[in-house]
Amino acid sequence: MYDENGRQYLDCINNVAHGKLKSWSEANDLALRLARQYTKHEDVIVLDHAYHGHLTSLIDISPYKFRNLEGQKEWVHVAPVPDTYRGLYREDHEDSVTAYADEVKNIIEHAHKRGRKKQSNLFRYRHVHKAGGVFIADEIQVGFGRVGKHFWAFQLQGEDFIPDIVTMGKPIGNGHPLACVATTKEIAEAFAATGVEYFNTFGGNPVSCAIGLAVLDVIEKEHLQAHATEVGNFLMKTLKEQQIKHPIIGDVRGCGLFIGVDLIKDKAERTPATAEAEDLITRLKEKYILLSTDGPGRNVLKFKPPMCFNMEDAKFVVETIDKILSDMEKECLNQ
Repeated sequence: MYDENGRQYLDCINNVAHGKLKSWSEANDLALRLARQYTKHEDVIVLDHAYHGHLTSLIDISPYKFRNLEGQKEWVHVAPVPDTYRGLYREDHEDSVTAYADEVKNIIEHAHKRGRKKQSNLFRYRHVHKAGGVFIADEIQVGFGRVGKHFWAFQLQGEDFIPDIVTMGKPIGNGHPLACVATTKEIAEAFAATGVEYFNTFGGNPVSCAIGLAVLDVIEKEHLQAHATEVGNFLMKTLKEQQIKHPIIGDVRGCGLFIGVDLIKDKAERTPATAEAEDLITRLKEKYILLSTDGPGRNVLKFKPPMCFNMEDAKFVVETIDKILSDMEKECLNQ
């Protein structure tokens, strides 16, 4: 990536090159319409801190946004993030997977007692299916081979896991504004039966479709999914080596070319090192490396680079982070 003065930056964010072009939100909005028409219910379960788009309908189901605005609607139900590092059930829990799934089950049961019904969910779909709901998989950031092991991130849940609706965007057009919603025949027919069609002025236009097909061809011909596995494994390995060296790194997690580095103030309490993370991001930018923070504490370094990100890029980023953290540690000792 280059700025207006021609200076080159190593992009580890992959979300700023075309900041004025949007399409993902429309895909998720349509997914909600499909789910509501099919189930005849309104309620939604989402993960805490989630963000699914900038439209009003999506801000309402995005805890990341609505907590700073008008608050949570009564038909929105928030499930805890299945985070075994700093979440409700951690690595020392005897069965954290079941415990997090039971949280969704309890939300459903509580809602039923209040006379409400679920329409869609973004976590444990078996409980939702049993309750008559449908599962929406938001693949906007994680799809198209980024996780390496699979083409779609939802496949990480197992071969028997099949969402009812899948939304796609961002990488599908490689910078061109393009999004897609895939669903079952039954859900599509239920939506069509209303007689109120979905219409978009530029939807399905041949130029965008050709671009989407070209992107798929490049992913296949250049073996980008396998590339994400190879480079991602290397990046994960080298970052974990830094975790041993630098106490501020509490956890390194992720899959393929989607990795988070959790910065903490102390090992016992795992207090988010928010200020330190921001300082690190600023110093990286001074070294012409673009990286961002995420998470409720804004302390998690988020690696989501372009799929062409290679071994040399990964090595350079980690070496630079190592040097900056060493400098920060020395400065702290000298204070």
